Amino acid sequence: MLDRLDEVAEPPEGGTLVDLGCGWGPIALTAAARHPGVEVWAVDVSERARELTAENARRAGVENLRVLAPEEIPGDLAVDTLWSNPPIRIGKPAPHELLREWTARLRPTGTAALVVGKNLGADPLARWLGEPLPAREVGKAASAKGFRVLEIGPES
Repeated sequence: MLDRLDEVAEPPEGGTLVDLGCGWGPIALTAAARHPGVEVWAVDVSERARELTAENARRAGVENLRVLAPEEIPGDLAVDTLWSNPPIRIGKPAPHELLREWTARLRPTGTAALVVGKNLGADPLARWLGEPLPAREVGKAASAKGFRVLEIGPES
């Protein structure tokens, strides 16, 4: 599914990209390797996930990647790009709150790409995202193998 990220907006050079719910780090590591001029933040509640991401970054020689717990992120962090495979399986309220919080951190020119399984509610999530983000276009950027890449555009 990482190849589907080729179909979304590129992060701006010198900008900040957050991988929300990074797991072992495939999205964060790919972003950091492909965009060495971007500061990549890998965020996960799981200590084990953060350990794996940090170890994988070290092994890959990626130096533009920070791995942190959500509570370690500065409250004033403004995000240029948000890429995530959000934790949909934890129930509707928690991912909605998480996405509401993190999309609010997007700069006016910022964008987001969310990889979500079609069977996990990608299409209803796209409709829901339009409610708290009326100044941004939300749509489907790509679809393959049962997954959707939802893209949130800059403010209009």
